[in-house]
Parts: sequence; structure tokens; C-alpha cells
Amino acid sequence: MGTTQSHLFTEEQNELARIARVLAHPARIAILQYLIKANACINGDLVQEIGLAQATISQHLGELKSIGLIQGTIDGVKVSYCINPSRLSEIKKQLEQLFDSFTPTSIDNCC
Repeated sequence: MGTTQSHLFTEEQNELARIARVLAHPARIAILQYLIKANACINGDLVQEIGLAQATISQHLGELKSIGLIQGTIDGVKVSYCINPSRLSEIKKQLEQLFDSFTPTSIDNCC
């Protein structure tokens, strides 16, 4: 979808699509899983854990940070990342609202 057509959709629809786009890469899912499991600030471990080049990891971290899902602190040349718990909660709520809005019908085969 081109940016010129985003005006056809609500702000919530555009935001959820942006979140989905960022989450739609297996490396980003792996990074999130690692950060969630670690439940701590992580710095150099991601390159060894994920197996991608530092530049690639940095690009993926930038995408995750662009939607606020992770946060980082800079200490000299070292950057540490962790999950942003409040944003994770917001995104979880948005996804739950989308999927919870479905009410199955009593028809077994709708198509």
C-alpha cells in the first residue's frame, strides 16, 4: 500500500498495519523472543544469539525501536536494548481487540 492511500483508513488501522509490518520478519521475532526470555538489557549478545551480522541486527533493532517495542540506552560505544513493557502491553491490547472482535457463527462451513 502506498502512503498516498493511507488516508482511506483509520489511524488505528494504519498503526496496526505499521506494527504488523515491523513484526513480519523472522529475525525481528527472534530478537523479541530473546529479549523477552532474557528479561534484561542486552548488548553484544544478539549477534552471537541470532547469527546475523552486526549491521543487520542494528537494522532490525531500529525497526523494532521505530514502533517503540524496544528501548535502548547508549553508554559510550555500547548500546543496550530491552523490551519496552508499556508499549508491549499497548500492542498486545491492539492485537487482542482486533482478534477478539470476531464472533464465530453457528455455521460450521461459512464459505
